[in-house]
Amino acid sequence: MLSYERLSKKPLLFKSFTSLTVQEFDDIYDKEIMKRYHDYEIQRLSKGKDRKRYIGAGRPFKLDLENRFLSLLIYYRLYITYTLAGFLFDIDQSNICRDIQKIENLIRECVPIPQKIFKKTKRLRNPEEVEQYFPGFLAFIDCT
Repeated sequence: MLSYERLSKKPLLFKSFTSLTVQEFDDIYDKEIMKRYHDYEIQRLSKGKDRKRYIGAGRPFKLDLENRFLSLLIYYRLYITYTLAGFLFDIDQSNICRDIQKIENLIRECVPIPQKIFKKTKRLRNPEEVEQYFPGFLAFIDCT
C-alpha cells in the first residue's frame, strides 16, 4: 500500500510522483493545509444543508489528510485513473474519487493544480466534434 510514510523514504520517487520534494510537501501540508483544513471542513459540511447530526458524526475517512493530499497530487501529476489510485492506496475507486473531490478546492487554494479543461466529458462522434475541442488535431491510431 502506498502511503506518505513509505514514499517519503524514497525522495526521488516522491518528487517524480508529486512534483514536490518531501520538504516542500511537508511545508505546504504543515503551514497551509493543516492550518485551513478545520475551517474548510466546517464550511463544506455546513453549506446549504439542514443537518440532523453533528459535523463529524459520519464515517471517518480511511486515509488521513496527509495521505489524501498525497493521493490528489499523484492523481494530478501522473494522470492515473481512480481505479489505479484506489489500488495504490488500498481503498475503493469511488472512495478515492470522493476523497479527492472533497479536498480539491482546499488544495487548489494552497498549491496550483491543473484545472480540468472540460467540466463534462462526452464521447466525440465525428471529425467535426473532434476539431471543435482539439483544433488542428490530425489523426490518432488505435493499435488494439
